[in-house]
Amino acid sequence: MEVYIENKDLEDLYRTGRSRKLKLPKQVVDKFFATVQKIEAAETIHDLLADKGLHFEKLKGFDDRYSMRLNQKYRLEMRIEWKNEAHTVGIFFLLTISNHYQ
Repeated sequence: MEVYIENKDLEDLYRTGRSRKLKLPKQVVDKFFATVQKIEAAETIHDLLADKGLHFEKLKGFDDRYSMRLNQKYRLEMRIEWKNEAHTVGIFFLLTISNHYQ
């Protein structure tokens, strides 16, 4: 799958391993990198759904927004533009890392 980062702070985090605005624990940053690699390696959406640890889910109230769990507290939110009618292959646009319980 293709992955693009729409958030400047997330892009800084991805390129340098740190971000001025995103104050995240090291384990969350490590999990962020691992999750991006899993998305890039996935052939179809079913590869991501099969990894139950990601808790990949559609966000309520949005047509094209989804999230994946980084740990119990943080989630990676993204927008997906589907490339096919079956919604199995898409382009991922990473939006933010949110505090799930804030």
